[in-house]
This record gives sequence, structure tokens and C-alpha cells, in this order.
Amino acid sequence: MATFALKSFTGLRQSPTDQITFVSNVPSSLSRSQRRTSLKVTASRASPKLANRSLRVAVIGGGPAGGAAAETLAQGGIETILIERKMDNCKPCGGAIPLCMVGEFNLPLDIIDRRVTKMKMISPSNIAVDIGRTLKEHEYIGMVRREVLDQYLRERAEKSGATVINGLFLKMDLPEEWDSPYVLHYTEYDGKTGATGQKKTMEVDAVIGADGANSRVAKSIGAGDYDYAIAFQERIRIPDDKMTYYEDLAEMYVGDDVSPDFYGWVFPKCDHVAVGTGTVTHKGDIKKFQLATRNRAKDKILGGKIIRVEAHPIPEHPRPRRLSKRVALVGDAAGYVTKCSGEGIYFAAKSGRMCAEAIVEGSQNGKKMIDESDLRKYLEKWDKTYLPTYRVLDVLQKVFYRSNPAREAFVEMCGDEYVQKMTFDSYLYKRVAPGSPLEDLKLAVNTIGSVFRANALRREIEKLNV
Repeated sequence: MATFALKSFTGLRQSPTDQITFVSNVPSSLSRSQRRTSLKVTASRASPKLANRSLRVAVIGGGPAGGAAAETLAQGGIETILIERKMDNCKPCGGAIPLCMVGEFNLPLDIIDRRVTKMKMISPSNIAVDIGRTLKEHEYIGMVRREVLDQYLRERAEKSGATVINGLFLKMDLPEEWDSPYVLHYTEYDGKTGATGQKKTMEVDAVIGADGANSRVAKSIGAGDYDYAIAFQERIRIPDDKMTYYEDLAEMYVGDDVSPDFYGWVFPKCDHVAVGTGTVTHKGDIKKFQLATRNRAKDKILGGKIIRVEAHPIPEHPRPRRLSKRVALVGDAAGYVTKCSGEGIYFAAKSGRMCAEAIVEGSQNGKKMIDESDLRKYLEKWDKTYLPTYRVLDVLQKVFYRSNPAREAFVEMCGDEYVQKMTFDSYLYKRVAPGSPLEDLKLAVNTIGSVFRANALRREIEKLNV
């Protein structure tokens, strides 16, 4: 069996938070009236045209956020440099992507390992509810391996004109004047200098921080810390007959045994399954929760061999600050992972593209310098489009992940076709689906009934244990 030592994660808070906040870059020391005044964004100064060159933008990080940003920038006439340390990065990620991402980002079907059309939601008492009855014939959830998806997006950015550097970003010197360059310090690995690499610097006009939860770009601009969950995942190669069971099926397990505040999962990949769990509140017990997840699925993964063990922090809410002057954060670096589901791939790619589009527009396709007001358009568009989704999922997590009776009610509620339709419409197409008032009322009544029944079940179990 593979062994794995959990590393510490710097720059992240340990304690959980009860609130999602999207805030502007306003110092907390200001009075209320000063805050109100400082929130007014003045019109961008007449940015000068760049003489004999294009705008230079560095993208730090080559995951979905960085790849999507670099491609959009390069296509928009920007001189683009993408820096990524691990070109074979295998982030411990469930790897689920919504259907809309396939179309929006023109993803080839051969990078999608599985098309999941059925899911099982399994309660603390092992009651399984089948989900997926409302899916249309063409609808599915795509399962990808991050090392495959990330490489594809980076290569596509390179074909569009971006320069991709295998390097480790170290720090950056901030400009003294509003239009002076940022000086980036990084180590480049070219296969000639060995493992130590070569220390280099470069000057750029703007920076997109797509370097994940432990973002050094975020640290460079004082973006602040955020609470995080730890995700732990094992890739397990199982016998062919058992792999057939997971051909188009994914499983999600809820209960105090697999996680006190999240869920466990079994997601199918090309020739193996990804088995994992996560938690915010009990990080020290993550291996115990992982063992419980494997035990819950043991009959279906019996005879499997662990081929890879992975762990990674997952942001619980956006950073206090997501941009500063000509530097903006996207993806995990900005904190764009949803509560309840823990989804981040689509939001990473989407934020990277949105940020790059704002730079292309503000610079008039690389011909002019940009300033903070140009990047703020990206934040305003992001918050307007996706803040409702984050709020809804935050509420769901607080209501249904707080206790086993609540989780029993949640699983029972998932059996309702109306709930399934609303859930899949929202997930697959990334919008908060409008509901029917009558169906919403019936759902509220049924939810209350589910909670009462789950509490009654808990009391009966406690009697048996006395």
C-alpha cells in the first residue's frame, strides 16, 4: 500500500468560517464614510499607448485557470508568459466537470475519461438513492484526470502564441510608479541545469495569479488568508468486473464517519477509481475519514490496488483581496471553490478567461497599458454572475452537513425528481435554476418531514445502543 505524509499548508487559516464574503480592496482601518467613498472606482486615466511592443502579462500557474487565461490573452494580442513548475501535476481532485464546460471551452471528448449519467447518494445509515433520472439523453457529468486536462489547456495556450516556461515563481518586486513594470523572480528548469534550475527575472506589465491555494502571487500583494478544507484522495485500480460497475456511475457518501462537514466520493477514471474525502474542521483525522470511505465502498473496490495517494488544500471562501493595481487572482488562488460540492475546475477556468478578457478589452488588444479599473471589471462580472450560486451552496452545506439526521434528510430529499432536475440544471449549466413556487412549497414540506423522520431514526438507534 502506498504511504503518504501530509504536508503543512502555509498562508491559510486553520479555523472554519461561517460566512462567505466577497469584499472589495478596502483597508479595514477606514471609517464607514471613508469606506463608502473608497468604494467609488474612478474612471480609468487615459492609459498611454505602448510604443513598439504589446502589453506583457505573466500568468503564474498552469492549471485550468492559468491555461484558460493564457490562451485568451495570447489570442487577444497580448504578449503572454505562463510559468508552471509541475508539468505533470496531478492535483487530488474528484475531476468532475459540468457539461457546459465541454462546450464553452471546446474540450475534445477524448480527454474525458467517463461520462457519468448515474450517481448514488449514500446516507449515514447506508441508504442509497439513485440520482440521474431527469438527465436528458445528451447530458452527463464529465470525469477527467487533472494531469490530462491541465496539459491540454497549456498546450492549446502555447499554440495560440503564449510562451510556456517550466519554472517556479518565487516572488515579485512591485512597481514604484503606476505604469512601471513588475519584476518577477523565478527558477527555470530546462533539463540542462539539473534539479536546481536557473534563477531568472523578467519584467511584465500585469500578473494573473493562478497558482493555487498556496498562491505566492496572493502573498506578494497581501491578499490575506482564507479558511480551507483538506482533500485526501487515493487512486485505486480495481478488477475489470468491478470497474464495469463504475462505468458511468459515481458515488457520494455522507456521514460523520467519512467527514464531519463534507462528503466522501468514488469517482470513475479511465482505468481506476478515485476514492477520497475532505474536511475543514477535523484535518488531523483525515486519514481516519479516508479509511471510513474505503470501508463504506469496500465490497465494490475489493481487490483494488492503490496506485497514487494525494492531498491538497481546498479554499472555503474567496480571499479578502483578489486584485491590487495590475495583479489579479483567479481560480483557487482567489478562493473560487463552491461550498457543499467542493467544485472548482469550471470556476477556475471561467475566472481565468474572464480576467484575461478584461485585460484584452482594457488594453485594446495589447496596444495600451491597463490599470486596476480594467481588472475590477472582471471582479464585478464574476460576482454578479456567480455570487448567487456560492450563497445557495453555502446555505445547503450549513443546513444539511451539520449532523447525521440532517444528512439522512438530505439523501432522502435527493430522491425527489424535482430536486434532481433543479440540481442538475444548476450544475450542468452553471446557473441557479428558477423553480416552480408550488413545487418549492411541496419540497419545503417534504424536507421538514424528512428531518423529523431522520431524527426519529436516530432516537431508535440510540435506544438500541443503550
